[in-house]
Amino acid sequence: MLHCPTRSLIALLCLITSNVAANDGNIAPLNGKDLSGWTTKEPKSRNHWKIGKAGLKQPDKQNIVANKGGKALINTQGRGVDIYTLQKFSDVRIELEVMVPKGSNSGIYVMGEYEVQVFDSFGKKDLNGGDMGAIYGAAPPRTNAQTEPGTWNKYVIDFRAPRFDRTGTRTEKAKFIKVELNGQILHENVEMNGPTPSGVTGKETPAGGPLMFQGDHGPVAFRNITIQIANRP
Repeated sequence: MLHCPTRSLIALLCLITSNVAANDGNIAPLNGKDLSGWTTKEPKSRNHWKIGKAGLKQPDKQNIVANKGGKALINTQGRGVDIYTLQKFSDVRIELEVMVPKGSNSGIYVMGEYEVQVFDSFGKKDLNGGDMGAIYGAAPPRTNAQTEPGTWNKYVIDFRAPRFDRTGTRTEKAKFIKVELNGQILHENVEMNGPTPSGVTGKETPAGGPLMFQGDHGPVAFRNITIQIANRP
């Protein structure tokens, strides 16, 4: 295990290095202990993100509690704030699991700007651009692959960042190469005309961006997050 100084740029670099899995080169941005390596939007007073073991609050199943002993990233209340990594990424393959309470709403923002929807759509047949697995503002999911509220759902997201020339002009759009939920393909080769609303900056950039989870709508939990740098042509 790496020993990192408590402050300074060296500490940040050490933190990033320590989050890279030794065996496969994947980045694990969540250490399962605290929120090191993450920050939130303002106001900080509305930050309800915690580390713990996620479970639905009974009997309504509309809220998540953070019990001791777990390593999940949990937003325990709605109307909180979004949380995102300090580290920035461009072309990536993201794998993670998400738990959605009954009636809840969240999102996974790749590069902090392009949203894959997280929403309780369990059992719904007529899907639209706001349902679980939608690429928000771009495409509804092909199928409803969500498991019942309170269970874990696995996303696999393959993403290609937008390309820019030397003048800063965009030459190629951002693209979701593939999005899978619980082993079912929801999207292939979906191009983004621009950022999704409510991202980190609302702008496209060649500099990369963070992984962001929406926390200002409803309670939600994430775990087993890995990010693989793709470096696509």
